[in-house]
Amino acid sequence: MGAIFDAIRDKLTTAFQPLRLEIVDDSHRHAGHSGAREGGESHFNVTIESAAFAGAPRVARQRMVYKALEAELAGPVHALSVKALAPGEG
Repeated sequence: MGAIFDAIRDKLTTAFQPLRLEIVDDSHRHAGHSGAREGGESHFNVTIESAAFAGAPRVARQRMVYKALEAELAGPVHALSVKALAPGEG
């Protein structure tokens, strides 16, 4: 894992105290595409389960995650797929 992965993990943990947090660096699947960086850490898939998302619609949950990762999305992260769940959701 690299520095960007660590930053994503740390910021999401601090912001949401997740019950579950899965981060996958999917950059290798985008090599040669727009936004892909040498060495990876440009495309991520995140699954996060937190009480902070209870009662919030899907789009609002994603916006909460994007806000927490604002600096990464403005720079090194080209694409971020988010699955944000409340406790007990699939």
